[in-house]
Amino acid sequence: MSVKEFTVKISPAEAANTIESEILRGSISGTLVDHYVRTTGSAEVHVLIMEKYYMRSNNRASVTATIDNFDGSTRVHVVAAGSSEGVFFRFDWGAGNSFATSVERSLEQYIIGE
Repeated sequence: MSVKEFTVKISPAEAANTIESEILRGSISGTLVDHYVRTTGSAEVHVLIMEKYYMRSNNRASVTATIDNFDGSTRVHVVAAGSSEGVFFRFDWGAGNSFATSVERSLEQYIIGE
């Protein structure tokens, strides 16, 4: 499991659109499972769930990105899961971290803090 969290200088909707565009356009096996949105006043939250097939682990990995502006700035929280091999061991050959990092890279030009 890999977790990343950072702040960006764009709105949650723009961040979600950027992630979707970069992850899905840049991958043959990447798919958007769900994009859930809630708004109240000027606050909004986007939850993106994506999955991708990794040959090196012979498994599908999932990544969930939660993007909100509840405290006035846009926070992105990314968690990769489901990429480990086997029942008892959570060894994923780096697929989870790679997937989470690809989400972070898609927004790197907008990152303003950790």
